[in-house]
Amino acid sequence: MNNSMISAAVTMNGLQRKLDLISDNIANLDTVGYKAKQGNFQDVLTRVQQQGESFQLDGRRTDAGFNLGFGARMGEVTVDLTQGPLKETGSLSDLAIEGNALFEIQVNGGKAWTREGAFQLASNGTDAQNVYLMTNQGHPVMGTNGQPIRIPATSKLQVDSDGTVRALNANGTSTAAGQISLARVDRSEGLVQTDGNVFILADGANEADVLTNNGVTAQVRQQYLEQSNVDMTAQMTELLQAQRAYQLAAKALTSSDTMATLANGIRQ
Repeated sequence: MNNSMISAAVTMNGLQRKLDLISDNIANLDTVGYKAKQGNFQDVLTRVQQQGESFQLDGRRTDAGFNLGFGARMGEVTVDLTQGPLKETGSLSDLAIEGNALFEIQVNGGKAWTREGAFQLASNGTDAQNVYLMTNQGHPVMGTNGQPIRIPATSKLQVDSDGTVRALNANGTSTAAGQISLARVDRSEGLVQTDGNVFILADGANEADVLTNNGVTAQVRQQYLEQSNVDMTAQMTELLQAQRAYQLAAKALTSSDTMATLANGIRQ
């Protein structure tokens, strides 16, 4: 297989991953708290090849070398954590973050994070006296004390802007019920977005380098939900560019195959 065919095939593979990424973003245009993903491209094994001696002419003004590569591949996938628009819902268990932070939740006994604040108050089979603040997937929302947020089953939920949780009793009084744990993101490349709009640490990443619970200035808005930050116009523009680049690479592959076929025919 010649260099042009390798280059076209590698590039097409990377562009296919790019198209899949764009499709995922567009499909989650209306997903609460969804953060758009971005892919970066990089050259594959690029080097400078020197031309033959016949091109090494006296008085030549340009370099006799030319770049020789094997296409481009999509490198790391990063998450765009910019703020999405907030929408008022009127539900006491709906929470939105305004600023740079993530809700800490517990998934399969380990730490995870999310921006999707469409929470619900659900009971735990072993604790009939209280209800717990949970995600739609049943993951408990954690407090700064390392315990799940809970309030008495007969109370109403109240959340202050700093994440402080209060249980409003029937007699009009309130009882402190902890504080929601918020984590500021310092290095978004250390997070991986998984199913259910949940973030986990990337392989080899250290939590202290990626997230911090100190100095969080973001605010919590009760009865609001953060909408997806996907820009439909930008995504459609990238989609058209990726499709055109894919068509060009496919044409290059076809042309290389045609030339190889002609060359084989001449040798026979």
